[in-house]
Amino acid sequence: MKRRVAIFASGGGSNMAALLASMGKDHPAEPCIVFSNDPEAGALSKARAAGVPIAALSHRPFGQDRAGFEAGIQTILQEAKPDIICLAGFMRILTEGFIECWRGKMLNIHPSLLPKYRGLHTHSRALEAGDAEHGCTVHEVTPELVAGPILGQARVVIHPGDTAEDLAARVLEQEHVLYPMVLERFARGERQRVDLP
Repeated sequence: MKRRVAIFASGGGSNMAALLASMGKDHPAEPCIVFSNDPEAGALSKARAAGVPIAALSHRPFGQDRAGFEAGIQTILQEAKPDIICLAGFMRILTEGFIECWRGKMLNIHPSLLPKYRGLHTHSRALEAGDAEHGCTVHEVTPELVAGPILGQARVVIHPGDTAEDLAARVLEQEHVLYPMVLERFARGERQRVDLP
């Protein structure tokens, strides 16, 4: 039986689209829902076009009530019944309580070679540090921000004259390769780390 995957996205959904495209007939998983905290997110229209069920719940009416917002997400998930959650550009920090409910079942992709550059602006930070390489990481989600077990990394060389935009574009290409690869392995029960050159 295929594992059911919920994908969370807040923006255009390029990583979400890569994940959806990867889940063909021989894949051990299938998408069951794409969720966004932004009802206008491009990810939702892409998922709808792909025939995947969608749901949206804006965080804005909840203000500082993160628990209330997450209770709404849990209601959506109870109906979708996912086995795995993939955060794919989901721009909300989830509470420890929510994460604990899905511990060992939730993945995230982050645009840096963790443990370097947790948080935002990773490409400019790598350039400012004079790094020779940069990349992306897929990891399990734990209550500590982007600190869960690393399941895969992909590296890109930083060239002289690179801008943050140049670097972001090359890293994104690798994200679209790495995340589907790690999800397929994860859905098969494999937790060994994979590294792409």
